[in-house]
Amino acid sequence: MRKIVIAIDGYSACGKSTTAKVVAQALHYLYIDSGAMYRAVTLFFHQNYINLSNPKQVKKALAQIEIAFKLQENGLDCETYLNGLNVEKEIRKMYISQRVSEVSALAPVREAMVALQKKMGKKKGVVMDGRDIGTVVFPGAELKVFMAADFDVRAGRRQKELLDKGQLVDLDEIKENLAKRDHIDSTREIGPLQQAKDAHFIDTTHMMLSEQVEEVLRLASGVIINAAHHEMEK
Repeated sequence: MRKIVIAIDGYSACGKSTTAKVVAQALHYLYIDSGAMYRAVTLFFHQNYINLSNPKQVKKALAQIEIAFKLQENGLDCETYLNGLNVEKEIRKMYISQRVSEVSALAPVREAMVALQKKMGKKKGVVMDGRDIGTVVFPGAELKVFMAADFDVRAGRRQKELLDKGQLVDLDEIKENLAKRDHIDSTREIGPLQQAKDAHFIDTTHMMLSEQVEEVLRLASGVIINAAHHEMEK
């Protein structure tokens, strides 16, 4: 069966990463969390005291970064590795969330990560989520989805997500972080968060994860079937 590229964009904590991961598992596709890549860069910059306002320092640091995704022993989870080390848990911490939008807005960072993302998705059979996947990374993706949800619902989901990982964070702090990230992601000059014209919009405010996954799989199935019909007609 012909494989496609599925691009899922949207706001933080609207469910896109978890949905993308489950959709990839269902289709036996590669799941790529573009946000994790920017978080890994942020972690490296933090650990090495990189001055974000120093372009030479930023470019030199990027040359020292190697990011990979490795399927874990359970055959389900794909975790993030930075220079050979598993950093999946560390990059999800709040101090990374507070800096990642600022780091990902830097032109050299976006250029490096977009180039890597395009390389990863070259063979298709990929589900990738982020902010500019359908507009910049894969503008020709066969299926594009844009996800959003009520701000307060997103904040509550993020708080629960952090709590499940052993991090107790005040709801007001989470709301402040989400608002700041929304602003930076939506207004940056390079690869801003926006819905592609041909993307399917999904409001996840009142949807369970299973419903989100079901909707994306339904859309994907239609695209794959149509693609197969076109190939048969040639």
